[in-house]
Amino acid sequence: MDHLDGSGISYWNEVRRKLIHLSSLWMPLAMCFLPRIPLCIAFGVMLVLNLLLEHAYASGMPCLVRVYDFFFGGMLRKKPEKGQWIISGGPYVFASACLTLALFPGRIAACCMAVMLLGDTAAALIGRRFGHHKTVNGKSWEGVLAFLLAGYAGCALFLLIGGLTPRFYLWGALGVLPAAMAELFEKQLHMDDNFTIPVVMGIFLSLPCFLF
Repeated sequence: MDHLDGSGISYWNEVRRKLIHLSSLWMPLAMCFLPRIPLCIAFGVMLVLNLLLEHAYASGMPCLVRVYDFFFGGMLRKKPEKGQWIISGGPYVFASACLTLALFPGRIAACCMAVMLLGDTAAALIGRRFGHHKTVNGKSWEGVLAFLLAGYAGCALFLLIGGLTPRFYLWGALGVLPAAMAELFEKQLHMDDNFTIPVVMGIFLSLPCFLF
């Protein structure tokens, strides 16, 4: 039987949330093949539009509320009161895509986004279903391990797609641990992990460019 836990939503709705998360894998693919600056601008525009849409929903626009609740209502961890604007994870995904693409080369930015999308998804789904050994913030060591494995698999896949040299695989393996810590200590950092994970990975993956 599906059940609620501290996240406030059922496991099935958590799966639905993470399927939407995974649908964003088009973003790192685009980073590998499309021009960097125009794509960065496009992500910025999507960020603004996403924020405007969520603000309109929070303001109680009737037709938008009905459509939004139909598709996403069960997936909201906390349904906002009328007039209360709670920013979802979506704008943070667009913001991190825009920032990593502005700071790092496109192929590195793609790896960073893949780590966040795949690692965060694995941590949530495996942690909720199989997380019997708890750590901080109600999360589990099983979820942390799932993040490390899925996050590095995503990083390695996009390193391969991007044709980057073998030394980047080592730095990716080193970077996925602090990226997992950014997800684990999200509350203490007071920053959404959709934003912090790609930035942390970008720092580690860009080090070979400066050290070698």
